[in-house]
Amino acid sequence: MVHAMSTSAEVVLERPERTAAQVNEEIRALWSRSGGTLNGEQRRDYQRLVREWAAASPGSAA
Repeated sequence: MVHAMSTSAEVVLERPERTAAQVNEEIRALWSRSGGTLNGEQRRDYQRLVREWAAASPGSAA
């Protein structure tokens, strides 16, 4: 018996652990702590948070 193997990667969609509002709160706190200017580490945190926020937002394609 021959089994067909899928050549495409399976995508596992996980429900976001936090709501968009919760992530937005953290983004606002980050900007507040930074005084409006992000250093390298803060910028990476911000980018991660924005991706998390987008995934948690209603209507997200994630």
